[in-house]
Amino acid sequence: MSEDTPEAAETEAPAEGSVTPEEALEAIAEGEELGGRNIDALYNVKLDVRVVLGRSRMSISELLELTKGSVIELDRKVGDPIDIMINDRMVARGDLVKVNGEFIGVALREIVKDFISGT
Repeated sequence: MSEDTPEAAETEAPAEGSVTPEEALEAIAEGEELGGRNIDALYNVKLDVRVVLGRSRMSISELLELTKGSVIELDRKVGDPIDIMINDRMVARGDLVKVNGEFIGVALREIVKDFISGT
């Protein structure tokens, strides 16, 4: 396996003194330093951010019947807030917005209180 493949990056051991995304989120939420290391070092930690429009369940037979143009019904209504997830943890809700005419973004509506400790 080549070292420039995504699989190689996922299996590499963390470098000594490095911080995992989970440690970074926890430390930021708690306002701590990590083992005496400066919290500023966390600003370059990459996190997986997902914007979840909705969910749907379907059987394998329904999945196999999908073709170009098929519509998958989601569990949300138009105008409902969408979920913002960081490393599989919901941290906020927001609304879809148009950015620079042709792109979409998310305008944050609320920060999930469970994400911030002590609230």
